[in-house]
Amino acid sequence: MATAERDYYEILGVERGAPDADIKRAFRKLARELHPDVSDAPDAEARFREAAEAYEVLSDPERRATYDRYGREGLRGGGFAPADFNLGNLSDIFGAFFGESLFGQAAHPGGPNRGGDVTARAEISLAEAFTGLAVGVPTRVAQGCETCDGNGAAPGTVPRICDACAGAGRVQQVSQSVFGQFVRSGACPRCEGIGSIIETPCVTCDGVGRVLHDGEIDIDIPAGIDDGQRIRVRGGGHAGALGGPSGDLFVQVDVRPQSGIERDGADLHTAVELTMTQAALGAALAVPGPAGAIDVEIAAGTQPGHVLVLRGQGMPSLEGRRRGSLHVHVRIHIPRQLDDEQRVLVEQLGAALGEEPYRDDGDDGGLFGRLKNVFR
Repeated sequence: MATAERDYYEILGVERGAPDADIKRAFRKLARELHPDVSDAPDAEARFREAAEAYEVLSDPERRATYDRYGREGLRGGGFAPADFNLGNLSDIFGAFFGESLFGQAAHPGGPNRGGDVTARAEISLAEAFTGLAVGVPTRVAQGCETCDGNGAAPGTVPRICDACAGAGRVQQVSQSVFGQFVRSGACPRCEGIGSIIETPCVTCDGVGRVLHDGEIDIDIPAGIDDGQRIRVRGGGHAGALGGPSGDLFVQVDVRPQSGIERDGADLHTAVELTMTQAALGAALAVPGPAGAIDVEIAAGTQPGHVLVLRGQGMPSLEGRRRGSLHVHVRIHIPRQLDDEQRVLVEQLGAALGEEPYRDDGDDGGLFGRLKNVFR
């Protein structure tokens, strides 16, 4: 039984790093085996949809890079959702995925075609990624021409059905040979595969049926999004030809780094600088956080290299279940230069302290005992 959590490469039966041709070949093979028109297996449809989802991701360079780096969670955070398509017949499936029929010819040459996808970028700060926000993203997409309603013909006229192909967009040529009759099919040369001829083109779109439009689309950027992830806006791309569906808009989100903070997924890392006396006596300090300064209490006796973990102070999870942690790395500075009076005071302090204050709970032998253990 197919499972939703299987690795996409495993589903298609290809190695990581496989070239695009191998991925396409693997899906074509599975499609022929698993489509309900062909297979009687009870789980054929579920396995086919699983394979289609894997191909949808691995055939797209940006989606594949996101999946390789972040897995399925990264894809979901970028707005990806598997296409919900009607299985139809096997020939239709090959047309939807490969732009060709089951036998390799162009799919639906004279019918509606899906519009192309569009990419855009949005730059936000780490603080905005922490809270999430709505932004307007400038786009330039092809939209259906309002003058001709997208059919490319001037108002008051309509495209004429091509008499060479009878509107099919394809023509067949029959030839005879010693081996029998051969039939070859190809795009109609008269209408260039469209199936109709526009005798009076629309002056607004020059008969194309679409015009470029500069605009802005509002998108919601979820809290916790990482640098380089993408958000998919279905139908936000170029309008389809001849009434076909619009493509999608993919918005890549660039998250600007914040000074003093390093990000590792949902966890954040920062550093705090302490003097020798602050580390010994304890201190109340402010450290940088994604939404502003955060007050922390440094316990007396804090040692060099100690990491204070503030749970729930990191980035939100894209799935909204938890927050990461803020890791505060402690750096302790020792005086590099002492005058004579300071040296005497430090020596007096050292003599007064002895070895006991340096002993940890459960220590056996104190500082010098630990040194012996290190050398052993």
